[in-house]
Amino acid sequence: MRTFIAIDLAETIKDRIQKLILELDKGDRSIRWVKRHGMHITLSFLGDISSEKSKDVSASIESLTKNHDHFSMSVIGSGYFPQKRKNPRIIWLGINNSKELISLHGSVISTMEKLGFSRENRPFNPHCTIGRVKVPRGLEPLLDRLDQNAETEFGSMIVDQITFFKSILKPTGAEYSIICEGKLR
Repeated sequence: MRTFIAIDLAETIKDRIQKLILELDKGDRSIRWVKRHGMHITLSFLGDISSEKSKDVSASIESLTKNHDHFSMSVIGSGYFPQKRKNPRIIWLGINNSKELISLHGSVISTMEKLGFSRENRPFNPHCTIGRVKVPRGLEPLLDRLDQNAETEFGSMIVDQITFFKSILKPTGAEYSIICEGKLR
């Protein structure tokens, strides 16, 4: 099963993101917009794992969250990866880089390494993906709009848990189901 560990976003933030997506979506099929249930901040993508390994991950999540306090986090700004205007692939909203979020991510990564998962080569860049570009043509108006929202705040929330998700890829987009949740102190 394809899996990842993430922070699920508050419903009020999802409301604001949906509103932004409605403003940005011009019915162009060159972008696949993320559905409401898919709005999250990935802490660790684990990939395809067995049911047995899933049990180990679940137990580790419950253990590691006991060492972290809940904290406040804000969704601020919009942009795209890579940051070259000619070939963007991911449309995202930014997350404030709080020391608590960085610490939680570090604990998740270290814990998953102990279970045999590889560490990503790139640095942690907390964000919420809201769209995936399939055909990077004619995107200038969209990119201009994203640049205009570079400082926009989409809301704040208290992060009080992390979620271990299973992802099933379908032609209509990924469908997620919760394997387990770990509550922060």
